[in-house]
Amino acid sequence: MKYTKNRFVIIDGSSLMYRAFFALPLLTTESGKYTNAILGFAKMALKLLDELQPQYAVVAFDKSRHTFRTEIFKDYKGTRDKTPDELISQIPMLHNFTKALGITFIEVDNYEADDIIGTLATKAASDGVESLVITGDRDALQLIRPNLKIIMTKKGITETEIFDDTAFKEKYGIEPKRLIDLKALMGDKSDNIPGVFGVGEKTALKLLTEYDSLEGVYANIDKISGKKLKEKLTADKDMAFLSYKLATINCEMDLSFTAEKYAITPDMSQLKSFCDEYELKSIWRFLNKLYAEPSSEKTVVENNDYTYTTVDKTSIASLISQIKASGVFAYLPVFSGKVPHILCQGIMAEQPSENDHSVLYIPCVSEFYRYIDDLFLDDSITKVTYDLKNTLHCGYSPSGKVVDILLTAYMIDPAANNYTLTSLAAKYLDKEILPYDFKKDDASLEYEASYYLHAFSFSHITDILISSLQEKNLYKLYESTELPLEKVLVSMEKYGVYINSQKLKDMSADIGSIIADLLSDIYLLAETEFNVNSPKQLGEVLFDHLSLPVQKKTKTGYSTNADVLEILRPHHPIIEKILDYRMWSKLKSTYLDAMYELIDNETHRIHTTFNQTVTATGRLSSSDPNLQNIPVRTEAGKKIRSLFEPAKDYDLFLSADYSQIELRILAHMSDDKNFIEAFKLEQDIHSRTASEVFGVPLDEVTSELRRRAKAINFGLVYGKSDYGLAQELHISRQEAAEYINSYFTKYNGVKKCLDDIVEEAHQKGYTTTLFGRRRYLPGIKSSNHNIRMQNERMAMNTPIQGTAADIIKMAMIATWEKIRAQKLKSRILLQVHDELVIEAVAAEVPALKNILYETMQNIVELKVPLTIDINTGIDWAQTK
Repeated sequence: MKYTKNRFVIIDGSSLMYRAFFALPLLTTESGKYTNAILGFAKMALKLLDELQPQYAVVAFDKSRHTFRTEIFKDYKGTRDKTPDELISQIPMLHNFTKALGITFIEVDNYEADDIIGTLATKAASDGVESLVITGDRDALQLIRPNLKIIMTKKGITETEIFDDTAFKEKYGIEPKRLIDLKALMGDKSDNIPGVFGVGEKTALKLLTEYDSLEGVYANIDKISGKKLKEKLTADKDMAFLSYKLATINCEMDLSFTAEKYAITPDMSQLKSFCDEYELKSIWRFLNKLYAEPSSEKTVVENNDYTYTTVDKTSIASLISQIKASGVFAYLPVFSGKVPHILCQGIMAEQPSENDHSVLYIPCVSEFYRYIDDLFLDDSITKVTYDLKNTLHCGYSPSGKVVDILLTAYMIDPAANNYTLTSLAAKYLDKEILPYDFKKDDASLEYEASYYLHAFSFSHITDILISSLQEKNLYKLYESTELPLEKVLVSMEKYGVYINSQKLKDMSADIGSIIADLLSDIYLLAETEFNVNSPKQLGEVLFDHLSLPVQKKTKTGYSTNADVLEILRPHHPIIEKILDYRMWSKLKSTYLDAMYELIDNETHRIHTTFNQTVTATGRLSSSDPNLQNIPVRTEAGKKIRSLFEPAKDYDLFLSADYSQIELRILAHMSDDKNFIEAFKLEQDIHSRTASEVFGVPLDEVTSELRRRAKAINFGLVYGKSDYGLAQELHISRQEAAEYINSYFTKYNGVKKCLDDIVEEAHQKGYTTTLFGRRRYLPGIKSSNHNIRMQNERMAMNTPIQGTAADIIKMAMIATWEKIRAQKLKSRILLQVHDELVIEAVAAEVPALKNILYETMQNIVELKVPLTIDINTGIDWAQTK
């Protein structure tokens, strides 16, 4: 690495570790070691080392909370929370990382990191060494002087701001050393430095501008105007001077500065071992980029690291033979257009050769179709690709063993941020794929595909992913459910769903009028016009102008979120109007206007994309547009659903919906006798629960009691607390707790089941569905109560919701196959959580019902029956 001679970087290790820990989600290695703080610290530190290129560096760290400052003021930093155990466990990693990086690590009893920083930085600066302090602590700004600048971390672990003397004066209007006087007057809540009670930053700056220093303020106390301010200053004079001592960084510690002592000397072998142990592959790549010698192993894949061959008539037969002989066909479709309307241009494939850099491009022209088909239909060849849906949309249906790298990567780690080729190459192959420059060649699509294909080395990663699936007992679920489901999803995406565009336009116009009327009503009730969409202006109108009771404040003003408005609903008629305005505005912008833009000009249908690799529970999602998120029971949701109609040559929609599938799964998993009996007797489970919990005969359960029981049934499945249940039912927390206790007394099998699930998640770090799908829970052992409780709720819900997702997927596949086997014209169009929507021909309805009852109700055998509700209608809304 190149470096700037005579430049010294002093890193506030305590500040950066804390910032990294809270900026990143809890991350763990496969063995359960927390790594988010060390990952964030390393990213930040290496980024700055790369940018600044210092010759010397040091990391300073707080050794303990007991320092000379706590000796003179025992409450110093006394308001800070206990350091989370998850962060404490990563501090030894920082020692090891800095040692391997060849950067001196210093912590000293009775002193803070600030004092180490101040001593070394000021000594280095006075010796003429350019010194740069990296910290997130504003206290360090007092150190600014010639040769010494402060680099402040601003947001997360990415943004920084550099302060020298000029920048500091521009921001604060005083000399940097006067930051100590400023804190002596105004105090510091984060460090629990008291200052002068009632004096804020604005007042303190005004005093220092006028009287220069704390000493100057008190020397001129009689000249200070304002009786109350003078009284405050006089009363807290001792506290102000104590605060001055607490805020002053000690720059006279017994630490010598010899530049050579702090020279950076990385040990690549130690760094590799460290990154391997804590699974920090991205950090290792960065380190390799920074410090590797030219002879070091290459890990970055450049744009020209492959040879690219377009197949012609003379070579096609022999090349296909080579691929067949290798037993593996690793490929990517090359296409233009957007799924599901793809114009397939060709197939890019890895050429079986000792040269890993050789890539074939087979154009999709008539003379090559039979060769490509031959490859896809040869059961003896393993097909390896990324996102099999693209292949299926192109009209090819591979047989035999198929490895979809996107799908397998998702199943192995369903909560990953993304599954791009670049990120997977980095994760599994230690390769960094540099973006391809499209401007280099007219055939950019072909070159990009061949570049990624080689760089990713499909054939190299296949064994890794399949082995991981098998090790985690996920291969059966992949092979029998997730992989065949892709064919079903592709057919649904290709068909799309017809939407009445004229009705859509009319409805959008009508709702526009409703919104305009609501705005007029809101302005009338508010007695002023304002931007209703601005939380700030809305808060001022509601709480300042109309004097409604303030519920919650944010950093930017009053909170006006949905929860707050619901509480305020009885206080003023304007609230009802605002809630209605928000509902209709969201309906118009999110659904009506957005969907109009997505209607295909030729088919007049909307072709949503079903996403198989998005949710951590295994549920499908949909996008462009999201048809799964349309409200079911609201007037707005019904209006939207009514726009979807059967297309020409079809008569109606048929909807098949699992009845209370999650509660039935819970009954099966818990083996609770009351739950099982209710379902076997075909009793209404919510009425039965109301009878059990509230102690009334089943035939005397009112609709209100049933509503409450329903909230309890579903709330506890999702791990809802007494507080959450109280909020939903608008009852006291004590009453909600009594409901929950009564529920678990009657359904003790459910209580034991949920407790066992959480306990197992604590032991293993993950939870599973009945069919083995995993969800990892890195925060399950967190010392942070909120994080731990959130993970425990996910642990309770995932086996139930995930099992339901597995079952509906299995049922979809079986239903799709039977419809095809019987050569019916009717077809599956949508899947919305527990519901299948079919575009049907009237004459085929009896056959469809038989198929649906047979597949959906018998796809798995549970201790209680699975049942479905089937409804039909002339549009989607009527099926509900």
